[in-house]
Amino acid sequence: MDKLENYILGSWITGDGDGQTLYNAVNGNAIATASTKGLDFAAILNYARENGSVLRNMTFHERGLMLKALAMHLRSHLDKFYQTSYQTGATKADSWVDIEGGIGNLFSYASLRRKFSDEPYCLDGEYHPLGKQNTFMGHHLLVPKEGVAIHINAFNFPVWGMLEKIAVNLLAGVPAVVKPATVTSYLTEAVVKEIIASNILPKGALQLLCGSAGDMLEHVTSQDIVTFTGSASTGLMLKSGKRILEESVPFTMEADSLNCIVLGDDVTPDMPEWDIFIKEVRKEMTTKCGQKCTAIRRIFVPENKIADVQIALGKALAQTTIGNPLNPTVRMGSLAGQSQKAEVMGQVQRLLASSQIIYGSLDSVELVDADAGKGAFISPILLLNENPFASKEVHEVEAFGPVSTLMPYRNMDEAIALSKLGKGSLVSSIVTASPAIAKQYVLGAGAYHGRILVLNNECAKESTGHGSPLPLLVHGGPGRAGGGEEMGGMRGVKHYMQRVAIQGSPTMITAVSNVYQPNAKGNLGGPHPFTKYFEELHIGDQLITEKRLITAEDIDRFADLSGDHFYAHLKETDFNGTMFEKQVAHGYFIMSAAAGLFVDSYEKNPVLLNYGIDELRFTKPVYPGAEIYIKFTCKEKLRQEKKEETDLAKGIVKWLVEMFDETDELIGIATILTMVKYKG
Repeated sequence: MDKLENYILGSWITGDGDGQTLYNAVNGNAIATASTKGLDFAAILNYARENGSVLRNMTFHERGLMLKALAMHLRSHLDKFYQTSYQTGATKADSWVDIEGGIGNLFSYASLRRKFSDEPYCLDGEYHPLGKQNTFMGHHLLVPKEGVAIHINAFNFPVWGMLEKIAVNLLAGVPAVVKPATVTSYLTEAVVKEIIASNILPKGALQLLCGSAGDMLEHVTSQDIVTFTGSASTGLMLKSGKRILEESVPFTMEADSLNCIVLGDDVTPDMPEWDIFIKEVRKEMTTKCGQKCTAIRRIFVPENKIADVQIALGKALAQTTIGNPLNPTVRMGSLAGQSQKAEVMGQVQRLLASSQIIYGSLDSVELVDADAGKGAFISPILLLNENPFASKEVHEVEAFGPVSTLMPYRNMDEAIALSKLGKGSLVSSIVTASPAIAKQYVLGAGAYHGRILVLNNECAKESTGHGSPLPLLVHGGPGRAGGGEEMGGMRGVKHYMQRVAIQGSPTMITAVSNVYQPNAKGNLGGPHPFTKYFEELHIGDQLITEKRLITAEDIDRFADLSGDHFYAHLKETDFNGTMFEKQVAHGYFIMSAAAGLFVDSYEKNPVLLNYGIDELRFTKPVYPGAEIYIKFTCKEKLRQEKKEETDLAKGIVKWLVEMFDETDELIGIATILTMVKYKG
């Protein structure tokens, strides 16, 4: 029998001994064995740390392009991954979520590079002036941690679970050790084989353990980060480890939770939201055979609609064809293995203490092209609990399979209260056509759920659904759900970086961050900044312009040209009771006049176009007779890769535009973006 390999210390290595036997979930045949016995876990972590400087020294943009290349490579091997995935009991649709959804995370985080500086580190938030003379300031800097991200993942998504995590830590510049759940680790191994074969990642950026985590968590340091996805009890045990506590190791837990869906009391069977609700529940019960940390476990319905919902859900579930996922007619495959089936059966028995089965059976299941005696198949189980406030089990026991419980509520306050009895979940949904009900539920239940989907006919076609975490939104939840956050766009990247407050002069903070700070020393003299190519520009290159007199005629002409005849811009206005002394210049006129002062107008130059204006503020009224001048400084540079070979080589340059009057007081500030050609 084949033995799965661990990728550690730069080599593929099998563990000692026979290891754990892994089985095909559909037919029960043995696939391989997995073992990490004999591996030196301390050496594995040290290897990642010792080689991590390569990742840390890459810029965000370089790391993002690395993720993009990796995603493209994996997409060229989809057929191989799908063939392996069927052995986990997953249908083609289930596998698509796991495999292509995971690759989609790589693409999403590759694109996110544009939100970061073209440096290995980045500033976080806004600067803080700390002295009256503008010689002392503070800022926050994010630098990659110098440890390793340890990902202990669940069995249900062997590809997505890995890729959604490593996409984030790799973009942050931190290497990873991935330990998938052993039962489906053969699929994770197949994907990592291709990742390593691609040679896209630097040495030590990714290691794989197919088997037990051994004593790995006894060797963590304060620079490491641990993430865990799985049961709350296992997560609590790991999180409470002596070394984790001693070293204050960040520990992000995403635990299985009793997620719920609410049918708004405004929805009736003749409304499109009714059908949307029924389809959403059926999908969440049967996708991945209910083995999702986000699956719907509790269904709350107005008490006068319980009977109708029970009938509708029964009909919908009866349309679900169960069996061999290789058969194209099958819509629900098997659980991941016999041990999972036994676990689900046991949890349903606990739920039956206060609920009754109204659809499905624990004893039999009708299959297509499969043997119930060999595969880990189970029927969808819909339970009914008529007294949800008096029943403890339904809010505490999770059957991690195609199992959900239907429960009544009398009003929205009760629906909100019931949603909270799960003591924290990853996601909740409400199906309603009423904005008032949606607002009441989100604000009332929001503190107990990591994500809330408001679903109605307006968004149903584009909705990604109750159970789909998205790369740019946080995935996690309070309480029972673990209290952690994953993904979430830039938020997720910051989990793998150290935020350090930095203080000093504006010139020093500019030198450290490579982003120009207000009041720092500029590089004056030399050619006009607009005559320089992208690679010739330096942070701090600065131009201080001549002065321009602002007249009443200027203001009148701008009002006529723009059509902006707001009363404050008109000479004949009675200014008593207003904020102004007399006719005031339009802020946009001052910005336009500023451009006239700093733009090198007459010669063709490397500036291709104005890309936009950020953070524009007008800080002081400008009256006729004022003389304005501009301090124009190269603030930040961002390279752009070519999409086509024939594209112009170019980058984005951010310029700090500070506008002053004749008293040297700031009258306005903005960041403008230009697209600038490379010389080479």
